[in-house]
Amino acid sequence: MRVKDKVAIVTGGGSGFGAGICKKLSAEGATVIVADINLAGAQSVADDIDGHAIAVDVSDDASVQSLASIVMADFGAPDILINNAGITHLPMPMEQVQPDEFDRVFQVNAKSVYLTARHFVPHMKIRRKGAILNLASTAGLSPRPNLSWYNASKGWMITATKTMAVELAPDNIRVNALCPVAGETPLLASFMGADTPEIRQKFLATIPLGRFAQPEDLANAACYLCSDEASMITGVAMEVDGGRCI
Repeated sequence: MRVKDKVAIVTGGGSGFGAGICKKLSAEGATVIVADINLAGAQSVADDIDGHAIAVDVSDDASVQSLASIVMADFGAPDILINNAGITHLPMPMEQVQPDEFDRVFQVNAKSVYLTARHFVPHMKIRRKGAILNLASTAGLSPRPNLSWYNASKGWMITATKTMAVELAPDNIRVNALCPVAGETPLLASFMGADTPEIRQKFLATIPLGRFAQPEDLANAACYLCSDEASMITGVAMEVDGGRCI
């Protein structure tokens, strides 16, 4: 019960890594708000863990403001804020990515972190405590060709994590990031371009431990970083990648 009685928000909590994190935090005692643009997916996860589903478009200021208003009214300031929602463009040469695709990647992967900070950090500052966790990627540390703008958005997130950590430390708010390798999530086929046994094997050959990340892998790391056990850890971009970045 490492996060017992804490209030946690997980964006993109309706599937993939986010769903795994929601389940872990709930099992460890937290009240979990599953926030997702797909309300049906969020509700399904919330039903499994006795959590609370709220629809949100993390790229839209008004939508994030509405999320914050509901959370503050029903639960108070969150103890844990996890920016997990993310998307990618399909693998292709950088100049072939269309402007609307580029904009969408940065709106969801980068602007969302700014928006949740804008609407939740002031409340966390008043309480002078809290843990923020951003889901970055090994792509931000060891970029792969043909995912240039996705790579860049995750590199942005790692830098944002470090600067947030420095600025918010005096308020006793810790900020860390996780950098997973590709995992068994709905985005896997998009990262690889196609999901075939041959492409899977080629990708797995780049991971020393020889497997994709599972939601449980990220959930365990997230729970630790957001718990009081990690009270001296801030500004870290933890690789959860089976050795991919070595």
